[in-house]
Amino acid sequence: MAKYRTIGLGAKLVRETLPLAGTPYVEMPAVMAKYNPFAEKAGMQKITEQPPPKQALAIAETLKQLGFNIHLLGSEKYVLAKLKSLSEKEIATIREAFTKHCHVRFMKYFSSHIPFGRKEAYRKDIRKASLERLTHLIKACGFLIQTKVYLFWQI
Repeated sequence: MAKYRTIGLGAKLVRETLPLAGTPYVEMPAVMAKYNPFAEKAGMQKITEQPPPKQALAIAETLKQLGFNIHLLGSEKYVLAKLKSLSEKEIATIREAFTKHCHVRFMKYFSSHIPFGRKEAYRKDIRKASLERLTHLIKACGFLIQTKVYLFWQI
């Protein structure tokens, strides 16, 4: 039995799974592919890298200045606990950052019934958002600040 480690195991899993997809084409966005070319080793073609949007980076910088660990923004438990430890003025700073650096992904969170959301409604929703809702926005920001690699495979 062969032993697989790190990149070899990832490449093996992807290589063996791609033909089972039941489609002649497979597209895959992956954050990890920026650091570990497992998908390319499995035969996928790297199409492009998508850098983080400037709005998300600006919000992340505000969060960092308020003491947030940027690497933990994906943890709702961490983010909510951190928000609860902040003053009202600091929470207002976060609301202002989300208002000033509006992104479609954030607007969509408040307007799931329409494709993109509306800025004025978004601003109003940000002002009255609970800490739990802010937690979800911050988590989305944490996802957006990651550079994504888009890969493609065909039979």
